[in-house]
Amino acid sequence: MSLARRSLMEAAAARFGWRRAYGTTTQVDALLTEQTETAYTAAADHAATAKNDDVLAVQPGVLDARGRILADVLYLEGVLTGARTRGLPSAVIERLEDVVDHGHELTMLLADAVRATATAHASSGH
Repeated sequence: MSLARRSLMEAAAARFGWRRAYGTTTQVDALLTEQTETAYTAAADHAATAKNDDVLAVQPGVLDARGRILADVLYLEGVLTGARTRGLPSAVIERLEDVVDHGHELTMLLADAVRATATAHASSGH
């Protein structure tokens, strides 16, 4: 099935709150590879690097990324809570804990980057 068709089907399913689960690591690896390729293609298609011509031009994109990541991390905290409550295998819980911890660290680093843009702008005399 093509990526476009699968994406459309998954978007429609997500609208109804359905999610597809993959039962083998081969299926998971194929999906992860597709996600990676799609993300790199999208990154190559946008002109983010051309827009970053001054310190404040960086700020909105970093803020947007932080907001999306924070929302995802909070969702994953709920997934982790559910996994703990339902007694899922410790290896799954440990990986989810790692992801949530790393996600919170990433949001803090992004917040620091946003603050740095404001500090740099203020110190440049603007």
